[in-house]
Amino acid sequence: MNDVVTRAELLRRAALGGVALSLPSWLSACGGDDGGGAAGTTTSGPKELADTLRFSNWPYYIDVDKKTKKRPTLEQFKRKTGVTVQYHEDINDNATYFGKIQRPLSQGQSIDRDIIVLTDNSRFPGLLIDKGWAEKLDRAAIPNIKNLQKSLLHPSFDPNREYSLPWQSGMTGIASNLKVTKKPVTSVDQLLEDRKLHGKVTLLTEMADTLSLVMLANGDDPTKVDDTSFQKAIDRIQRAVNSGQVRQFTGNEYTGPLARGDLAACFSWSGDVVQLIPDNPKLVWNLADSGGDIWTDNMLIPKGGDVYTASTFMNFVYDPKIAAQIAAYINYVSPVAGSKDATRKIDPKLADNPLIFPDDETLSKVVIFDVDALQNQDYLEKWQALIGA
Repeated sequence: MNDVVTRAELLRRAALGGVALSLPSWLSACGGDDGGGAAGTTTSGPKELADTLRFSNWPYYIDVDKKTKKRPTLEQFKRKTGVTVQYHEDINDNATYFGKIQRPLSQGQSIDRDIIVLTDNSRFPGLLIDKGWAEKLDRAAIPNIKNLQKSLLHPSFDPNREYSLPWQSGMTGIASNLKVTKKPVTSVDQLLEDRKLHGKVTLLTEMADTLSLVMLANGDDPTKVDDTSFQKAIDRIQRAVNSGQVRQFTGNEYTGPLARGDLAACFSWSGDVVQLIPDNPKLVWNLADSGGDIWTDNMLIPKGGDVYTASTFMNFVYDPKIAAQIAAYINYVSPVAGSKDATRKIDPKLADNPLIFPDDETLSKVVIFDVDALQNQDYLEKWQALIGA
């Protein structure tokens, strides 16, 4: 499959406007997706909650009680509705997961999921919708959709938000293990060329994430990719791979080796490392000196999912108090208006955390990867060849 292997793009409409986002446009841009349920109802089906909601998500992407190992948000949803959530952390990157579900969906078979989460700067949310493999949301069951940040109401892959709602958003930068590096790695040049890091570096399988950071380091504009800037970035990465500087390309699985010190530094997603820091204070995350990438992940209901139950869950997590509870734990950017004020009641310091509620200075350093480049078949094939997919 030659579709792009990305996990990240935020605010497609804003992407058309320029390189960096202002704080108002970012905060109003976190919009989203939807989910499904176990009974297989559609928007025209029965309005009865299923006993079980089946939810596939990325690792480290929901709140967890470290003592009980339970997930408070899901427990609260069960107490409120009686619905048990079967929560699966089985999405490591968009392309691999889409490859798993593509065949059964194309044959009209259920994938035994009611909500899945895909990234909007990959082609996969749009493919799911265009191929008829996604159910429409039951918007009547989602009155809290009014809390969706306004600028995310009309993403290009789902212009009227008929099929999707955002889960969370985040940024791509560089993670370091200070036990190995001593000082944070904040330069892409150092990551790709410093022999002290040789063989202890990984990049992301997501084309938008990795190319954005390398293009910025090259002095090029990732929001307006052309053949020259694309090839320049590809060649630079290839040299780092050929030299052995870059060990491999990863999805979320970089977290384990990074925490153990098997990796010195890597391209990584903002919230992942923040969650690991309490158990490993030697880990740090920074935007690269030359800038980073910004993106959003979206909930979708795969064909055959229980629309009413999934939509009811989406409504639940779009309550600002619940959204704040999730954001305060996972440290990604919430798409729910009012969540910042609700977070302040949980922990004022979290409400001032620029990784959760980015300030103008942070937002001036991030970009949204060129949407058109994600549709360029030549670019996609070259990227797949580079990462060995």
